[in-house]
Amino acid sequence: MKQMPKEYYEQLEELQAVDFALVELTLYLDTHPTDYQAIQQFNQLAKKRKQLKKQFEAAYGPLEQFGHSYSNYPWNWDDTPWPWQV
Repeated sequence: MKQMPKEYYEQLEELQAVDFALVELTLYLDTHPTDYQAIQQFNQLAKKRKQLKKQFEAAYGPLEQFGHSYSNYPWNWDDTPWPWQV
């Protein structure tokens, strides 16, 4: 497995932190569906995650499968390390 630059790990960690917050907010909103501030926070984080994902993939390749991420040419899903390997 090739060594990735420091920025790879920093961007991946930021994505993971946003993902964690989105999961927690989802669980909270399941029991508090009228909390307007929590919905606003969820939407802001969802937008931020989309931007972070776009930046990460532009620099390092696809992040998610099942059509959630595009592939470059040639097919680059076999490029390592995969996000779950770091």
